[in-house]
Amino acid sequence: MRFRSTATLLAATAAFIAAPSLAQEAPEDNVFDRDHITVGVGAGYVPSYRGSDDYVVSPVPIVRGSVWGVDINPRLGGVALDFVPDAKDARVGLTLGPVATASFNRRNQIKDDVVRAAGKLDTAVEVGVSAGVSFYRLLSPYDSLSITTDVKWDVAGAYSGMTYTPVVSYTTPLSPALLATVAVSARHVDDDYASYYYSVTPEQSARSGLPTYGAEGGWDTGSATLLLGYDLSGDLRSGGWAVFGVANYSKMLNDGKDTPFTSIRGDADQWAFGAGVAYTF
Repeated sequence: MRFRSTATLLAATAAFIAAPSLAQEAPEDNVFDRDHITVGVGAGYVPSYRGSDDYVVSPVPIVRGSVWGVDINPRLGGVALDFVPDAKDARVGLTLGPVATASFNRRNQIKDDVVRAAGKLDTAVEVGVSAGVSFYRLLSPYDSLSITTDVKWDVAGAYSGMTYTPVVSYTTPLSPALLATVAVSARHVDDDYASYYYSVTPEQSARSGLPTYGAEGGWDTGSATLLLGYDLSGDLRSGGWAVFGVANYSKMLNDGKDTPFTSIRGDADQWAFGAGVAYTF
């Protein structure tokens, strides 16, 4: 069995080591050794937009699993597929497949009246490639370290640019029932993305009163995340019902920090928290 990391996560603490009883008390039917799907739903307390200091409650859906040798990994607003199956006893695995997400940044739930006056933005539909490498059984029979990168292009004509997001994550069970994933990530955006989300045009300035601003591409976000999942049956490998919680800290960088949408109306320090329930079958 191996656990894949999900979403953006924090690299931190190799002190979290799996309990030895995991290998000694494995159930006869290990759900992760066959085709399986996890579906979940929860709620998140998140910034109103990237760079906002106002917070809103937003749904947190999860779909992940493995079917016919294809791994399904969730992304914020989308999903990534891995078409490169790993051997059961592999110590190193590769990830390669398509990724697709939708971004509603400054489209819905804009609480700041000034930012809302600048105008709502279009929904971006981003498609691309996810690739990476994973290392298994580093500190225990069940942990993994993954290094992945998503490269995506907006195909819906919102910002019509490219982003790439490298992520380093570590996943380990802390007990037969408790799974932890921690990771760090960063995001690089091109000039088209930065101009669309971080620039203030003369028209937007006239509507909102914000000063004009011309943004350029670069690293716009650094992020750290902790994800915990607890299986209600007492063993992660048996499937069934589980609960999860996630905490994320992000720092807006460069023009993502200096834009008036962040520096005047928002905050470069971004927090997000979520919790929910999931079922694996």
